Amino acid sequence: MYRVSPFVRRFGRALIAGVLLATLWVNLSPGSYYDVMEYRLIDVPKPAWIAGETLILSPVVVVADLLMAMFLFFAGKELWEALVLQRGALSGRRALLPAGAVAGALLGAVAAWLIHSTMFVSADWAPWGAGWPLPIGSEIVLGYVAGRLVLGPSHPALHLLLLISIATSILGLLILGVAYPHAGLQLLWLLLPVAATVTVWRLFGRAPVGAATERERRRAMALWPYVVAGGASWIGVVAAGLPGALGLLPVIPAIPHADRAFGLFAEAEEYLNDPLNRLAHFLIRPVSVVLFLFGLTHGGIDFAALAPPTGTVLAALWIGKPIGLFAGALLAARLFRVPLPAGIRLRDLVIVAALSGIGFTAPLLALDTALPGGAMVEAARLGFALSILAWPAAWLLARLLPR
Repeated sequence: MYRVSPFVRRFGRALIAGVLLATLWVNLSPGSYYDVMEYRLIDVPKPAWIAGETLILSPVVVVADLLMAMFLFFAGKELWEALVLQRGALSGRRALLPAGAVAGALLGAVAAWLIHSTMFVSADWAPWGAGWPLPIGSEIVLGYVAGRLVLGPSHPALHLLLLISIATSILGLLILGVAYPHAGLQLLWLLLPVAATVTVWRLFGRAPVGAATERERRRAMALWPYVVAGGASWIGVVAAGLPGALGLLPVIPAIPHADRAFGLFAEAEEYLNDPLNRLAHFLIRPVSVVLFLFGLTHGGIDFAALAPPTGTVLAALWIGKPIGLFAGALLAARLFRVPLPAGIRLRDLVIVAALSGIGFTAPLLALDTALPGGAMVEAARLGFALSILAWPAAWLLARLLPR
């Protein structure tokens, strides 16, 4: 596997720094923490033909719905390239086993959530099954950092872990947006992202032919059209009632990309000059800041919030999701007669399944809309934070399983 760029580890350090600062703040002075994070920066009245009546902008909303769109764009770009590039990790039949793993992880996590919440979470907390899509999303950044330490920096199973983490995070956030829209779904607004994507592709996104002039080639390398299209796409996604973090994803297929795959977050991509990789290069430093701010605004862990919903989160992430992922991957391999990726054994698949039990960033993006009441939200947030303990558990598992 190609070497993963070190900026992914910087992303992890930025996220952890934000979470630690927020946790320290919320436990020492919870009142001031919530006053700052939920401070009403501005109220934006919205017409009736856009979902909702008034948009209340606070630091939490700005980070989750606007700034985190840059991070999801960064991750979505890697998933798109894995699908469409020659020798991409998801090209052709290579996609079957990861797809089975993702489907199994989804079903296992949701089933465990529903079973545990039925048994232990009373109706006083929330309606039956509330928040069921939350455990679908995985942890991309911390999951990779953990996998790198457990499996080794060049283990091919890291690619599989990243693929599953990115796919489940985007899929989970999309399902959360549909199941728990911010202010009612108005899906006709999704025509705006479609129009922006098609327009920018037809005018700028198609590769110039061999006899193209220098002016046409320069035009094809411009980045500003995709920034404008991304802005229009984001507005359409938010107006439709879906999470703003998904707002830039529709434009990715319209942006010219590299000719071949170097692997997810590959260091070699830093030397590529196609528009999609150039946009990703420009986002590296801003995304580090965004992840720090996300940890600060969403990662304040109240250790006194332990309650039954905490157990529901951990049951879904530590039991349902790993079992479902492992079973889904094996079922896909048997049904479609595809082997495990080169260099990956069943032992490695077990470790990947264990590491999938880390769920933090993606679930927290929609936590407040998916669960009712502050107490349940904080109890679930504690559960997602504790899920990081799957990291040392996977490390121990790697030492116990025979090589």
